[in-house]
Amino acid sequence: MNRAIRLLGLALLLAMSFSAKAADWPTQTVRIVLPYPPGGASDVTARLLGAKLSQVWNQPVVVENRPGANGIIANQAVAKAAPDGYTILMANLGPNGINPAVYSKLPYDTLKDFEPVVLTTIVPLVVVTAADSPFHSLVQLVAAAKQKPKMFSFGSAGNGSGSHLGGELLFSSVGAPVLHVPYKGDAPAITDVLGGQIALALPTALAATPQVKGGRLRALAVTSSKRLSSLPDVPTVAEALGLQGFEAVSWGGFMVPTGTPKDVIAKINSETNKALLLPDVAESLHAQGAEIKGGSPEDFKVFLRSEVAKWKAVATRAGIKLD
Repeated sequence: MNRAIRLLGLALLLAMSFSAKAADWPTQTVRIVLPYPPGGASDVTARLLGAKLSQVWNQPVVVENRPGANGIIANQAVAKAAPDGYTILMANLGPNGINPAVYSKLPYDTLKDFEPVVLTTIVPLVVVTAADSPFHSLVQLVAAAKQKPKMFSFGSAGNGSGSHLGGELLFSSVGAPVLHVPYKGDAPAITDVLGGQIALALPTALAATPQVKGGRLRALAVTSSKRLSSLPDVPTVAEALGLQGFEAVSWGGFMVPTGTPKDVIAKINSETNKALLLPDVAESLHAQGAEIKGGSPEDFKVFLRSEVAKWKAVATRAGIKLD
């Protein structure tokens, strides 16, 4: 009996010690690791949120860009990091939703090596052509593509990117044989649309909106389930083509290495949700075409599992493998 009481007392002391440590967290610099170079949607989101979290935590929050290998470099680094909350992954559709579908072997497991913390934003893709293109609607473009099989090409941000599989999902859904041309990011794909080398591209709303508003690109549709406040006159793909329930969006969210204390995860989740609702953060993200999400770690976990399953089906149907 005495031994049982001593063990219970020790357990209570350890629990109290753990809670105190979690309450005091963070006591040093926090890193947000990105799989992309500066300037993209994820980078902008991470820096906005990092600045707000730094103010709340009274500790530096630095954004570390580690691009390369379709996000594998950054994801592997975070998966191997100490599970203490001081290394946060800016998870994304490509590395965490699509890579498991297009690579037979990865040095990380999206669903096992990370704990979802919070889904921060959803960033739709925009189907764009040059402003002087003869196509004024997605219906016109799809009809032309069906009449001239494999004579049209769409540009993506790279093999296995969200825009690649988003395009495959779109054109396979309507039976239009449009060829895929991979680029090293949205910017060079847009350049070739403007130059007439390819008919269309599917950049993120962040990359497309300035060119659309500047009159250089024509937006035919957005791939989200509802219209964007930044492009209110542009229909969704579902509206334009009658594809009920169609959605193919990029997204971002925070994840941490598996084994990170639940109290620390809860703290990051709570403060990030608050930061997402700040007027200046919300205004900045909405202006770039992003939809603010937030929610619980469990919400993000459910979403993540559905995305992995969805894009695996698309990749299998299209025969996409990158190794």
